[in-house]
Amino acid sequence: MHAVRPAGGLFGWRRGLALFLAGAALVAVTACGGSREVKPPSPPPEPGPKAIIKTKFGDIEMKFRPDLAPRHVENFIKLAKSGFYNGTIFHRVIPGFMIQGGDPNTKNSLRKETYGQGGPKDDKGNPILLKAEFTDTPHKRGIVSMARASEPDTAGSQFFIVVEDSHYLDRKYTVFGEVTRGLGVADKIVNLPRNERDLPNERVEMTVTIIE
Repeated sequence: MHAVRPAGGLFGWRRGLALFLAGAALVAVTACGGSREVKPPSPPPEPGPKAIIKTKFGDIEMKFRPDLAPRHVENFIKLAKSGFYNGTIFHRVIPGFMIQGGDPNTKNSLRKETYGQGGPKDDKGNPILLKAEFTDTPHKRGIVSMARASEPDTAGSQFFIVVEDSHYLDRKYTVFGEVTRGLGVADKIVNLPRNERDLPNERVEMTVTIIE
């Protein structure tokens, strides 16, 4: 059994002194002209638009990085709002690397040989291509970047989500967003059985919604 320390004695004397000094400090502050102002915390910055990519395995939420690639962000938002991405699939999945989607050709399940070749077009049927916006931002897990052909300025609508750090892509592909929720959904998709062209055996369609 432990003894209970009495309220008096040395312990009580120290506590009384501490209370006295605290009270004296309060009186001194008040006597010197008032009270200290406590500034309210600054409100958090207004969040920008984000994208919700809905799939049968769940939702992937992504924030945009207009500070890195303003033209690519503008292009993606414009396409998404028009319904361009709805019904497209993740047509290329590579475990330990990424999942890729956003090709309008994938809306046609009978033309699999054209998957990976499509993109947006203007009123005359010409492809709409974006000038590269390469940065030093690393292609770490969760980064959303634009797919392209062999030439730098050939991104259109296809994008990929990095599931494992892939720094050999840095400064070669345009980073324009990052997954903030639902990265586990990408993990499920990337591990689906696939054929020799990395096309999943089952269709994983997406619906992309922009939240302002």
